[in-house]
Parts: sequence; structure tokens; C-alpha cells
Amino acid sequence: MRFDIVTLFPDCFHSVLSSGLLGKALAKQIAQVHLVNPRDFTTDKHRKVDDEPYGGGVGMLMKPEPIFAAVESLPILPRREVILMSPQGQTINQPLLRELVTNYDQLIVICGHYEGVDDRVLNLVTREVSLGDFILTGGEIPSMALINGVVRLLPGTVGKVESLKAESFEEGLLDFPQYTRPADFRGWKVPDVLLSGNHAEIAKWRFQQQIQRTASRRPDLLSKWQEEREEGTGSREQGRNE
Repeated sequence: MRFDIVTLFPDCFHSVLSSGLLGKALAKQIAQVHLVNPRDFTTDKHRKVDDEPYGGGVGMLMKPEPIFAAVESLPILPRREVILMSPQGQTINQPLLRELVTNYDQLIVICGHYEGVDDRVLNLVTREVSLGDFILTGGEIPSMALINGVVRLLPGTVGKVESLKAESFEEGLLDFPQYTRPADFRGWKVPDVLLSGNHAEIAKWRFQQQIQRTASRRPDLLSKWQEEREEGTGSREQGRNE
């Protein structure tokens, strides 16, 4: 199994990758982990990897160009998955880890940072994966969990195979798509509403996108959100009638 980790902070992996069963497995070439820094693929003198989001908002987004260049520099194995570590992805669980071990020989893992990545990066991605419904400063810690969980299932990592057989968001909606410069990247264009300067329409569009994304990716969250809204409406109606 080959892992290619796209990260702005490759140094934080060194201790984890050299420790315990994971370190032994890598030393025995049961798996390989390669670290690639998108900052090495920037073209400006400041090696800039982030920019302000179109439409306004707090924080910065990772630009698409360095991420695309980093991923496209990697060798391509026949059975590969390109994963974005994202709180909007499917939660890591044992069935997912077993699926990855069974079906893939190469996992490319993109670690987001800041307020996330330009949404056009999803054109590279075949799967979004999350550590859970909470926010961290970046995708490095979740990616370490993913590497650890996958490698320990590979033959030869755990001494006794039998031991493996014995093992058993703020508003309640997912985030809306976000974009940064350039406005047109490889034919993928930023939605016109985000370039309009009409903040009311931008807010309306973003809310609609949240609903749509949550419905398609986490219908369980949408059901919970709808129930809470209905309960809140019922409480307000009762208060007005008393």
C-alpha cells in the first residue's frame, strides 16, 4: 500500500510514522508513506498557498493550483483513491478502513488547512473522509488516524491475525462551497453570484447550498436539523398563544 500525503506540515508526521507498529510496518515495507508539500509547487516568490474567499467571509482558503500540481506530480497506481480530509466527508469507521485495504493500492490524502480548500479541488477528489463532526486546525491529525487504521489491517503489521478478527457542526448543516482566485480554473468557474457583490443574494445562495449538500451527503444531519427547527417553531407558537 502506498500513501501520498499532501500536507503543508510534513514534519509533524515524522514521529508518528516512526513509532510503534506503524513504524515497524513501514520499516518492513508493508506500506510506504510519501509526503509532498504543495508549497513546493507554488510559482510566486512568496510561495503563497492561500487566498481570500470570493464573496467575503472570515479566514483564508487553500488555492487550487498548488494542490493540483502536487497531486499531478505523483505516480499513478492502477487502484488509487484521492481522499480529502474534510469535516464534510464520511466518518472513518472500520468498514471504511477495510474497504480501502481491500480495494486500493494507493491512497492520496489531501490535508486541508485554514478555512478549507477551494471547492474546485473536489474535481481531483474521489472521496471525502472525516474524523468526526468537529473541527481541527488541519487535516494532518485525521490523515494520521486514517494511515494508522489502514496499515494495521495490512498483512504482516499485526502479529496475530486472529486479534483483528476479535475486534469488534455549528448550525447543524454542512458548509457551503467556497472559492478563491482564479475565477476560472481549467474551465471550472466560480459561481456568478459570488462575484456579484450582492451580499443578500450570496447569503441566500450559501444557505441553499448548505441544505443541498447536507441532504445529499449527510441526510441524518438534515433530518436532525429539520426536527430542531420544527420544535423551535412549535415552542414559539405556543409562547405566542399563551
